[in-house]
Amino acid sequence: MATAQLTLLCVDVGSTFTKAALLAPDGALLARAASPTTVDTDVLDGVRALVAQFTGDGHDVPDLEDTDRVLLCSSAGGGLRLAVVGYERQVTAEAGHRVGLSAGAKVVHVATGALRTADVAALRADRPDIVLLVGGTDGGNAEVLLHNARRLARSRVGAPVVVAGNVHAREEVVGELEATGRSYVLADNVLPRIGVVEPASARAAIREVFLQHVIGGKGLSKGPLFGSLVRAATPDAVLTGVERLAAASGEDVMVIDIGGATTDVYAVITPEGEDATLRKEVVARLWHARTVEGDLGMRWSAPGVLEAAVAEALPVHHEAALGDWVRRVHEQPATLPAAGTDEQGLDLELGRLAAITAARRHARPGNPGEAPRPLQNVRHLLGSGGVLRHAPGGGAEALLRAVLTDHGGGWRPPEDAHPAVDSTYLLFAAGLLASEHPEVARAVAGQVLDLPVGAAGG
Repeated sequence: MATAQLTLLCVDVGSTFTKAALLAPDGALLARAASPTTVDTDVLDGVRALVAQFTGDGHDVPDLEDTDRVLLCSSAGGGLRLAVVGYERQVTAEAGHRVGLSAGAKVVHVATGALRTADVAALRADRPDIVLLVGGTDGGNAEVLLHNARRLARSRVGAPVVVAGNVHAREEVVGELEATGRSYVLADNVLPRIGVVEPASARAAIREVFLQHVIGGKGLSKGPLFGSLVRAATPDAVLTGVERLAAASGEDVMVIDIGGATTDVYAVITPEGEDATLRKEVVARLWHARTVEGDLGMRWSAPGVLEAAVAEALPVHHEAALGDWVRRVHEQPATLPAAGTDEQGLDLELGRLAAITAARRHARPGNPGEAPRPLQNVRHLLGSGGVLRHAPGGGAEALLRAVLTDHGGGWRPPEDAHPAVDSTYLLFAAGLLASEHPEVARAVAGQVLDLPVGAAGG
């Protein structure tokens, strides 16, 4: 039987839970399940447990050795930690930061200008998995880029380097890195001209380094199988899934993923009017973008949500009880709200504050002189995360409606968006399938919005 006629298994190995989706050849969801991520033993133990569950329920499940039919993404072991080293913060370093976020990385360090000894020490202390080296437009300034390449090559920062700066200086940069045996991957310049950001090549290079150097180095699994199955960092897969969702629907999409440690916002929008023809900003906005708010989370970062709500002047409902709940879940991150109790309402209130704050930060200008991100034409606002998937009747929609009616946060909310929840958690699967099974990916993405499988897969 041809591979195209067999089921496909997509798995997200998260930092806390491992989620799996078993898909039919046309992309229809056959089964899904989740179990705790087995980071204390081998992360594939948890994957095998889910495979056994599907098999026990009578499904045809591919063997894990079948790397054509089994596709994984991962954020276990802290996910992908990226440092950006650039020339000037509001130009190349900012472009690198935005590209890093779009590649599914958590940007843990940004250095600008010529690296000094103290700068290199600070970079090393933040323990990046990858260093993104950027600087200069093509044919522009090369001095700082070469200086930084030289300092990185001779430093004790062991992370591989993705070179995505002035291509006219590429040969000299490579010479500096090869002189000390530094691992590196070349990419096109993220900022080839002022006002033009080109993320695709650097994003692909970061993914390549993540798969070749990072996954195997985190000690998550014994042997090479896990590394051969992983296609992307989870946030990278989700952004690709959002891109496929926008393509399947033909409309702009925004996703708010409320997690235990961070709240991520994804947007795929189509520039219109003068935005489609003019480049008014020094660092052009990314129309397919992701932002990560590391202080906004439902468990590990719960205190940060309350602090941010105060800073944003957001009304906090049941403030005293919510404060007690935040302290409890922060100390015991595995805590789940008891069904039918006030705890569910408190968790939703925490999620509401995180979602509104994250949406504001995603939409507001990143630098002085920039305009807010133009989200007014978004037609689908999708929510993701356990607080939404397990909310009692009407709770998830009310939370998302609060984002859509937030008119006091320095941004323009979508004017006619339909709120929905990725209740089956399929966006990651659509992203994983996009490269090797594009038609199936489109069908899977369409199911998130209840589009007919046949129509979405065309």
